[in-house]
Amino acid sequence: MPDTTVVAGKQSLPLIEYLARVGRRSADTCMTGCLRPRQLIALNVLAERGPMTQHAVGVALSLDPSNVVGLLNVLEERGFVTRRRDPADRRRHIVELSEVGSGELAHTYDRLELVEDELFKGLTAAERTTLHTLLARAVDALTPSTCEPSPCAGPCRPPQGDPCQGEGQD
Repeated sequence: MPDTTVVAGKQSLPLIEYLARVGRRSADTCMTGCLRPRQLIALNVLAERGPMTQHAVGVALSLDPSNVVGLLNVLEERGFVTRRRDPADRRRHIVELSEVGSGELAHTYDRLELVEDELFKGLTAAERTTLHTLLARAVDALTPSTCEPSPCAGPCRPPQGDPCQGEGQD
């Protein structure tokens, strides 16, 4: 079993937050007109998993159903996704990445690569791959079905009066 002890003062969250802030600033400058982060993630989920129900999109993104509808409305208006009734259950919608959405996803990733090249210029290609692998593993471990209540519940809905709920959360 791996050692999960963290030394005081060696927490990663402040570093991740700093890199995210610098990355957002750079992305805002270099990626004008590209997908916003939540839109990018939604299209990426659809690209990786294929067509899925609107509810499944919400679960995959850890979003409230009303926020999912708003997000998908914007993506559909821009032609990036299509929604159709599920033939098996007319109350459900199936969401699918469109050809236009696939092209926009590729364009945004090309621009994002330029931002990341600058942000991570102090890392080798192998270190960047390792960083991505570790971050992806941490994200995968936060699936809604595995979330348990805690004072800082992460992407799960935090308990009322959560002391960890701070400013700037999305």
